[in-house]
Amino acid sequence: MMKGIAAMIASSRKLQVATWNVAAINNNPFEYWITYNEPYEKLMSDVESFLEAPGERDVPVSHVFGDDMFAQLDGRMQGVGWDSVKSYWETDFRSRKIVSGFMKDKLLGSKRLASMPDRITNTINVVGSDEPVCRPTIINMYDKDLSNIDQWWTAWEEFMFDTPLQIKTKKGTEQQMPYQMLQPIKKSKYPDITEDEEKVSLPLQTMCGAIFDAILVHIMNTVSTPDEWQGIKKEIVDNLNKKKVPRTLEILESSSYIGSDIITLQEVSASFIDEAKNRPALEQAFHIIGPEAIDAVRDQNSVIFLSKKTFPDGSSGEITSLVESSFEEGVKVPIAKGDILAITATDQDGIPFVVASFHGDTNGLATKPVLSAIMKAISSDSKLADHKLIFGLDANTYEKAKPGKQQCVMDFGKAYTSHNLSSCWGDVPDPKNYTTYNSRTYLQPQLNKACKKSDKRSNGDVNPKDFILFGKDDFDVESMWKDNTGSKVYLEDTAFPTMTFPSDHGILATILKPKSNDGAAASGDEL
Repeated sequence: MMKGIAAMIASSRKLQVATWNVAAINNNPFEYWITYNEPYEKLMSDVESFLEAPGERDVPVSHVFGDDMFAQLDGRMQGVGWDSVKSYWETDFRSRKIVSGFMKDKLLGSKRLASMPDRITNTINVVGSDEPVCRPTIINMYDKDLSNIDQWWTAWEEFMFDTPLQIKTKKGTEQQMPYQMLQPIKKSKYPDITEDEEKVSLPLQTMCGAIFDAILVHIMNTVSTPDEWQGIKKEIVDNLNKKKVPRTLEILESSSYIGSDIITLQEVSASFIDEAKNRPALEQAFHIIGPEAIDAVRDQNSVIFLSKKTFPDGSSGEITSLVESSFEEGVKVPIAKGDILAITATDQDGIPFVVASFHGDTNGLATKPVLSAIMKAISSDSKLADHKLIFGLDANTYEKAKPGKQQCVMDFGKAYTSHNLSSCWGDVPDPKNYTTYNSRTYLQPQLNKACKKSDKRSNGDVNPKDFILFGKDDFDVESMWKDNTGSKVYLEDTAFPTMTFPSDHGILATILKPKSNDGAAASGDEL
């Protein structure tokens, strides 16, 4: 009975492969420009105008976060054993202008006095609940009424100082108030902070965090009505946050992708894996494989779907640890737990595969080292020598990379061809074959990264980031497509996510045809 590549060729069987960074759930529904509707566009443009040209609206901080609020806050902070920051308030912060002196103060940003407490307390995962707990602010999924500053302040103070939460820490499960979760800001890591500020960094960042949230509430209720902006926020949260996983799974089980032989996914949560296994259509079609050492804390994992028809026995083993042990000695590779998943599997014709899924770091600096490690792992183990590689990845490559700081897409093309691999884009990638189009708005803690509406394409993250790699001698690309709609269509001028496409990366898919050269046929006959 014919087996291997020869059998695949004889039956005219091809391989459909897709890769998709489904993107971790973004806790801030306003962080990125999305394609939605006119009221949303107007709201975001009005926020932009407020922060770019506030005019008379650039009032002192004390007009928004009043002296009475500070006095209450300072009393609560001293009550938990922290030093008073009254001198900072009276001689500096109360008289700062809310936009020019606070929101757009670059030094405040480099000291992390507002962004650090936001990062830690924005959205808190609690033990025993599927729903996280959100700080009362504009920039998360907090769903209570924030119609005015007084309502916000009552809720904010209670959240920070009177809300015990069961959370996972390095010591196990602990009960902490949100203020107890804050970390000192060290001068050794953030050199712009002064030695005096470092000593009181806990109460100082708490005060700055309160001012930051108060200004956001003030801006939203100035440029819009509470009913309007809160209604828009609810729609976005429902579609892009709460319904994100179900919508993502709907796309994967659509006719465009349910017939795939291999799907590699990145930034997948543990709950996503569980939900996928509970969807009858997906469970019937695929072996759903997550990493053995799943990342439950950061909760971003690479995952592989193998067609049950094509790979009846599923995965025959995980080789991620072999890959990670194959990095060049002495070189620090910026990867995190869960970023790499590499497995072996044998298909219906007896063809052995190594299938890998990888989520690159933001700058793409781990991408080439990970590729080299995969190739080294395969070549170093005689049992893997005849395996065909299929590698789907978010390479985080850039069209116009900053030399030494970001991975250039053309340089990555040279890297994979040096390993005798090709890609769904060919041997030489087109730097304008974009798979992302996203830009930060003005409703997030790092205004230096905000894009004006008019600049969201030119200054946004519009880059060729995603790849499917395979052996140059093993397969040819018969066809390929990219998709940012969920229906095999890619709209080049559409910023995404959208209300129906819940990721900031497009889907990449290809149909691979086995090569009918003598070498491939011979290796197939030997199987």
